[in-house]
Amino acid sequence: MPKPKRILVACGTAIATSTVVAKAVEDALRERGIEVITQQCKASEVASMVQGVDLVVTTTPVPTNLGVPVIQTLAFLTGIGKEAVIEQIVKTLAEK
Repeated sequence: MPKPKRILVACGTAIATSTVVAKAVEDALRERGIEVITQQCKASEVASMVQGVDLVVTTTPVPTNLGVPVIQTLAFLTGIGKEAVIEQIVKTLAEK
């Protein structure tokens, strides 16, 4: 069994928004047979928490020179473009 992919989910305060996004990402990837572990954080904490993660999914701008892919999106909150973002996440994780 492959090792679970680690995704850091960031928003402004690491309370409500990142919880919604993390759950949506977990559910969408589980439906596709991809095991993930998500961890939530504030956008300001991303740089210090990025070590060991495969992907950062964020609802707010974060540095992009972190050494791991960053996907900034509101699709999990609005529903607009959600499937396209899920496919982007799947593709990005497959390249790791």
